[in-house]
Amino acid sequence: MVASPQDLLRAWEDLAREPAVGWDTETRPAFKVGESYLPSLVQAATARAVYIFQLAKMDFSGVLGGLFAEPTIVKPGISVADDLVKLKQVIPFQEASVLDLGTVAKRHGLKQTGLRNLAGIFLGMRVTKGSKTTNWAAPKLTAQQVNYAATDAWACRELYLKFKELGMV
Repeated sequence: MVASPQDLLRAWEDLAREPAVGWDTETRPAFKVGESYLPSLVQAATARAVYIFQLAKMDFSGVLGGLFAEPTIVKPGISVADDLVKLKQVIPFQEASVLDLGTVAKRHGLKQTGLRNLAGIFLGMRVTKGSKTTNWAAPKLTAQQVNYAATDAWACRELYLKFKELGMV
């Protein structure tokens, strides 16, 4: 959890030296027609850690905007178009080197392009979706929420590395 200026500095130092940072966002679920929310969290995975940024806690725009704009760091994710549109409403940036792993999978003839299916096929692991509809805007996240959020970003990074190894990207 990135919760202090010192945490933010450590996170940026780690993120900035990575060639690939897996990522995802989590948004408070909407249960009424026409209701929608902006992202509550951004998760970013390096080889050493997964950083969870609770967007309501402090200003992460310099680090996250810098990360998404940096052309030398590949940012693999799943179904990233909507996440990017909504994230830009919270943090201004012009993205560079963002890669949608679902699109890569489709290009290679896969029909199942969601994170759960791709992780099962390529990583031999099961990604649970149990915490998907929890309140991501809560001031304190549960251990299950943190684990769920971290796993999604980590799996995106691992899938990218596997796709690269297999010559898919």
